[in-house]
Amino acid sequence: MPWLELSLRCRAADEARLEAALEDLGALSVSLMDAADAENEKAILEPGVGETPLWPEVMMLALFEHGTHETLLLHALEAFDDRIDVAAAAFRVVEDQDWVRAWMDQYAPMKFGTRTWIVPWNMQAPTEAADGVIVRLDPGLAFGSGTHPTTALCLAWLDSLDLAGKAVLDFGCGSGILALAALKLGAVRAIGVDNDPQAVLATRDNAERNGVGERIDVHTPDAEPIATYPVVVANILAVALDALAETLAARVTPGGVIALSGILQGQEAALIERYSPWFDALEATRLEDWMRITGRRKEASRD
Repeated sequence: MPWLELSLRCRAADEARLEAALEDLGALSVSLMDAADAENEKAILEPGVGETPLWPEVMMLALFEHGTHETLLLHALEAFDDRIDVAAAAFRVVEDQDWVRAWMDQYAPMKFGTRTWIVPWNMQAPTEAADGVIVRLDPGLAFGSGTHPTTALCLAWLDSLDLAGKAVLDFGCGSGILALAALKLGAVRAIGVDNDPQAVLATRDNAERNGVGERIDVHTPDAEPIATYPVVVANILAVALDALAETLAARVTPGGVIALSGILQGQEAALIERYSPWFDALEATRLEDWMRITGRRKEASRD
């Protein structure tokens, strides 16, 4: 069944109010992207844990049932707020498709480090993965399939560690891919934290598919139990990593290690300085335009 898509620009300050109006008018979903880069469809909004950062101007994409009256919809929006520029609104018909099948068609098993394989849950693992560890993945609606450089950097880091018997915190877990990889690599337990309820569900579902459901706990930030871990990984965004520096540092046991990702090249120096009061051996690693920072928690901290 096809859908009607409405695209509409707004200021970041007006986004929440306009999104609520669209939902009241029957929008089945509302997606956000950078209005400045909307033509290229390259900008993806991946909020940091506990926050929703937005671009100065946002392109909103709202899906409605096919047959929704376009003119009446615009009149209703204009009546809701006459500052909305309905003249710049655009409609298009979006054909339905099997989204899971489309994802599977472009996704193949991938290897990270020396032994970690990410394989779609209904695809046969390659023969060369027989001696490695295999994570079966169905990302669903949550971010994280291993194809993005930030995730790849974190997977390679986890693959390089001796995780036997250790507990791992995956802060901003998305699909749960990093927590699941840690468990398959020998971690005794994993904790996932994400502000998106869909991510919590996706992580739990993926854990069950991989037979590790009893070894993982997943929480939203407000329900996260306060604890420390020998291994912490946070694949979010630089602005969130900066804001959460004290929180993340407090989650790492003295002598423990951390990996920070979701960092664009050029942002790493400021974050290394930000985390230096708590961590030694801070080091940045690059993949394409993205950076990963790793470090070891100081034995004597300055909290």
